[in-house]
Amino acid sequence: MKISLLTGALLLSTAVLAQAQQAGKPEDTEVYEPVPKVVTASPNLATPPSDALVLFDGKDLSQWVMADDRNAPAKWKVSGGMFTVDKTTGNIETKKAFTNYQLHLEWRIPANISGTGQARGNSGVFLASLGKGDLGYELQIVDSYQNKTYVNGMAGSIYKQRVPLANPARKPGEWQSYDVVWMAPTFKADGSVQTPARVTVFFNGVLVQNNVELAGPTRYIGPPSYEGQKAGPAPIKLQAHGDKSEPDSFRNIWVREL
Repeated sequence: MKISLLTGALLLSTAVLAQAQQAGKPEDTEVYEPVPKVVTASPNLATPPSDALVLFDGKDLSQWVMADDRNAPAKWKVSGGMFTVDKTTGNIETKKAFTNYQLHLEWRIPANISGTGQARGNSGVFLASLGKGDLGYELQIVDSYQNKTYVNGMAGSIYKQRVPLANPARKPGEWQSYDVVWMAPTFKADGSVQTPARVTVFFNGVLVQNNVELAGPTRYIGPPSYEGQKAGPAPIKLQAHGDKSEPDSFRNIWVREL
């Protein structure tokens, strides 16, 4: 059997590579430091891991302030191990600011919800609040169980920017969950974007945003843009949307800084 020069060269290079691999030791590619810290995990995601900061434990809103006046404590209503949006007072946000993090949050659309489309249990989690009003990066909350609306505004969407990969929404009155990995944008010295924001979202345990890149903060009108944004940590904000439907409730919120 004749072997071409090219085939012979390939066989020879493969043999040389295999010999080089055998000449090394398994220990050459074993890494022992730094050792990851020990974190005690829970079999239930509603129970925070040992290194998490609990943002709501069912008792009070001591970790939250009013978004439009950070000197004022959060005024939403706490009862029965949950808290409910008070649309008359405005948005609330965390006292602490975060850069990169893992977030767990549970929310519920009222069983007696009224309205249609976006006016049906509308709220939102602003993964990085950028000031007063609805400024930041919004992970949408709205009734998406047999409720038609634009798909980049349904539950699990990054509002007006990223459509969710699936719709695992439950019926109004049932508790739902978001598990989020947020990576904040970084900027060069001249203010231009070095690395854009990225986010991964599990909605009721289903992956709906898979490490997606964002083009900038949420805008209700017009495309998103990083223009004017500055680097640095930011609070997490919850929205008191101005529609007239019954208000949503929240429970079991915790965050792990990354």
